[in-house]
Amino acid sequence: MDGQAPAGRHALEQALYEVKRTIVGQDVLIERMLVALLARGHLLVEGVPGLAKTMAIKTLAHAIGGEFQRIQFTPDLVPADLVGTRIYNQRDGEFQVSLGPVFANLVLADEVNRAPAKVQSALLEVMQERQVTIGRETFPAPDPFLVMATQNPIESEGTYELPEAQVDRFMLKVLIGYPSAAEEFVVVERQIGAAVATVQVLDPEMLRGFQREADAVYVDPAVIEYAVRLVTATREPAGVGRDDLARLLTYGASPRASINLVLAGRALAFLRGRDYALPDDVRDLARDVLRHRIVLSYEALAEDLSPDDLLGPILEAVPAPTAPLHERAGGSGAGTGAGSVAGAFGGEPGSVSGDATWARPTR
Repeated sequence: MDGQAPAGRHALEQALYEVKRTIVGQDVLIERMLVALLARGHLLVEGVPGLAKTMAIKTLAHAIGGEFQRIQFTPDLVPADLVGTRIYNQRDGEFQVSLGPVFANLVLADEVNRAPAKVQSALLEVMQERQVTIGRETFPAPDPFLVMATQNPIESEGTYELPEAQVDRFMLKVLIGYPSAAEEFVVVERQIGAAVATVQVLDPEMLRGFQREADAVYVDPAVIEYAVRLVTATREPAGVGRDDLARLLTYGASPRASINLVLAGRALAFLRGRDYALPDDVRDLARDVLRHRIVLSYEALAEDLSPDDLLGPILEAVPAPTAPLHERAGGSGAGTGAGSVAGAFGGEPGSVSGDATWARPTR
């Protein structure tokens, strides 16, 4: 790879175009869905009803040629309703396995916090292990496989809050709000007109190829160090000069956040047409990766603060690297260990956009 745009970008742009023919606005949600698909992660979406969450993932499934299933989570749901069960066949005198709706390429877990803990745990298993065990048989989940779970932020009666251990398994948490007046006008106009048929522009095999291409995107060690420093700052804000935030944070993000920051940043770089990641890619996804992984203190909740209110100052306090590690090492004779990475920091975040020096160094 030599710094040119990946070959898969054009086909992915076509898929985005097909989704945008149906979905008005929600650009962040659509982009994050593709990032999660390329990075083999899962998505937690929070927003009030009626914001086209179901339509967005259903349209994306049509565009990529994947199978789509929507599961409405309710308090009376049992794990078998999700993953499947064994059914006794009287004619043959044998048990047969009937697979549940979770066996699809794109699965929408609608209002996931309305289901009891057992059902949530069953969903967690298939998300993490990408397989389901029924009886003595193990069945792999389809590939590609994406779970998009939704939560309603305005209604908490009759819900089961997701435990931190399960929320941490979602690569990204996306908050979506109301459309603008202009966007809502287009929404209404499209709804009263003839429905637009989504054209399939990809197939699962092509998407798996794009996943492999995204895996090959080069990530400089300085970008990895930047991701680690962002996550560490959520645990020790005093280390970046924000002692005032320590009382507002009970727990910071786990190392899984650092991993997902880099994986998602790599996929976003591929979507943006590069074969190398920039600090901007990590920074742009930082809130989505971190907002559901930090636990606020009672003081923060009493002051009606949200995770984003704390992540903003943290992102400002952690400077982005201004030069790749390999470039600094070649120019100053610095070593390649972790200690020399820290010297690459300084400068304004976002100042390196489009800088091709972040590409894989020639050997």
